[in-house]
Amino acid sequence: MALPGWFGSLLLTRFSRPAGERPLWRHLLSTPPKRILEIGLGGLSRTERMLSLVGPTSDGAPIQYVGIDRFESRTPTDPPGVTLKQAHQRLTPLAKVQLVPGNADSALARVSNHLGVFDLVLVSADDEAKHLERSWFFVQRLVRPTSTILVEPARGRPWEPLEAARLEALASRTVQRRAAA
Repeated sequence: MALPGWFGSLLLTRFSRPAGERPLWRHLLSTPPKRILEIGLGGLSRTERMLSLVGPTSDGAPIQYVGIDRFESRTPTDPPGVTLKQAHQRLTPLAKVQLVPGNADSALARVSNHLGVFDLVLVSADDEAKHLERSWFFVQRLVRPTSTILVEPARGRPWEPLEAARLEALASRTVQRRAAA
């Protein structure tokens, strides 16, 4: 991975905008992932910056990236985003990309058995809470103990790590709700 240099790293991790993304940049520079799952892409600027920063793996293989977003099915109340075609055009040069349209819960239910395990999972605040609640069970199946899950609690707020115990609690709540229904 080609680091942006000492000065570039300092700017990115301490002075970049929006400030809420700085923990994400710190994590990417300290622990470069090979497989990334992002739930909620938004306008793609963060995703493009992230994939450019991480670049190919140390053995020259491209980063494997899976993005889940509503794309064209966004409602007028949703934050702005891009179309599936625009996302493919902009991200394909940066990584080995697989994009999955749909809400987090329905998309993960469709494809989680085929995705494998991820080093980094990003959960954006753009996704509705009800869809995220139903998706934790699937997210739990896509990570290993060394994986990192970063959650954006609210738009513009700093990304926070989701600990394994918290993920397990969220996933078990999902299973309990399904059993009660």
